[in-house]
Amino acid sequence: METGIFSHDTFISPFSWRYGSKAMRSLWSEHHKRLLLRRIWVALAKAQMQAGIVTGEQLDDLELHKNDIDIERSSAIEAEISHDLMAEIKTFAEQCKVGGPIIHLGATSMDILDNMDALRLKDSLKLIIGQTGKLLDILADSIESYAGTTSMAYTHLQPAEPTTVGYRMAQYAQDLLTDYRELVRTCAGVKGKGMKGAVGTSASYLALMEGTGMSAREMESLVMNHLDLEAYEVSTQVYPRKQDWLVLNALAGTAATLYKMAFDLRVLQSPPFGEWSEPFGSKQVGSSAMPFKRNPINAEKIGSLARWIATLPAVAWNNAAHCLLERTLDDSANRRVLLPEAFLALDEILSVSIRIFSGLKVHADRIAGQLQNYGVFAATEHLLMELGRRGADRQGMHEIIREHSLTAWADMHTGGSNPLKHLLSNEKRITKYISAVEVLAILDVTGYSGDAEQRALQAARTIRETRRDIS
Repeated sequence: METGIFSHDTFISPFSWRYGSKAMRSLWSEHHKRLLLRRIWVALAKAQMQAGIVTGEQLDDLELHKNDIDIERSSAIEAEISHDLMAEIKTFAEQCKVGGPIIHLGATSMDILDNMDALRLKDSLKLIIGQTGKLLDILADSIESYAGTTSMAYTHLQPAEPTTVGYRMAQYAQDLLTDYRELVRTCAGVKGKGMKGAVGTSASYLALMEGTGMSAREMESLVMNHLDLEAYEVSTQVYPRKQDWLVLNALAGTAATLYKMAFDLRVLQSPPFGEWSEPFGSKQVGSSAMPFKRNPINAEKIGSLARWIATLPAVAWNNAAHCLLERTLDDSANRRVLLPEAFLALDEILSVSIRIFSGLKVHADRIAGQLQNYGVFAATEHLLMELGRRGADRQGMHEIIREHSLTAWADMHTGGSNPLKHLLSNEKRITKYISAVEVLAILDVTGYSGDAEQRALQAARTIRETRRDIS
């Protein structure tokens, strides 16, 4: 292991400075990690003091120096002994002349490290839950604002029937609400290893606690109460690595929702659609070569990071499946990258999503234009039903409408406007049953969006109710 001050002369992960919030980077920093390690050693000493093994003076000494993190000294020791946790123990012990001898008493490394990771998982999930909740609130506002704004819906990337802008947004929000609930559930279920020793049997603690009147289980319970963390009833040397897989699945599920949302936005802000667009700063540069470009870089960033997050549960799956017998160490190196970077990536995705939807541009003129061009095709379904209701031959009317529709498509593909309303309202075989004025009214699709508005508003209410209940 090399030590020293990192600079731009060497590789630095983009997650160190480009992606993720300061708060999330802090949670996964070496400094915070060592604060948590010391917090666990202090909690262990508190429990052991209650058993009479540790004195009040020793505990006070640990408390006094628990925030005196010295990464430079610890790194120097690690360079000599090649064991990062022992290096931190020695650093802490050097600072605690009275309490140093009782640090880590009875413990194995993973008693400390896995409880530390569990604490970081819970705190990181809480940050993600907060960001997800904020985005849900923004989406709920947007859904309510655009619940009744009729726009074209597209299937197979082809114009289909009208929907509303708010109803489309409600699709994303509904999925994100599922993710939100799963994140909350996952966070509540995170547990630490507890204090169970080298293979999870508590043998070292049973020996240590002999004659104290306190059982190893009681000592473990005291430690975990101090940490406000529940312990697994059964563990090996480590907590079950399936926990990491469950956490990564929750993160990847959220990323999938935001990927779909961002991908749709990329489509909708392309010039042929032009209905929505992400915020674009007045001095923002879209391209070094093409000054006119307005590239959807924020939506593309979401897609890029989410695509990467999607691969990570497979690593966690392998860690869980290959943790042989009471443990192997082949998960250790990748977990140093896997856990922090998964959280930092999703943290960045959520921050960008919040920024996009806080300043999302919905272009009413382009939406109206798309409805004018394509909505009338969908409205022919309504016309066909009304013709049938008034006694016309359904099959015959279907063929008449089909023929005129093909003519209209051909005109539009040569650059003309959609003539279908004119063709159908002047078709005598149709006006025999329905007047031209009525035909034009029926072909007005602005209200032909079913109960999309009501469903969108209900989705917004559900979001608000869920947020209130969980908060």
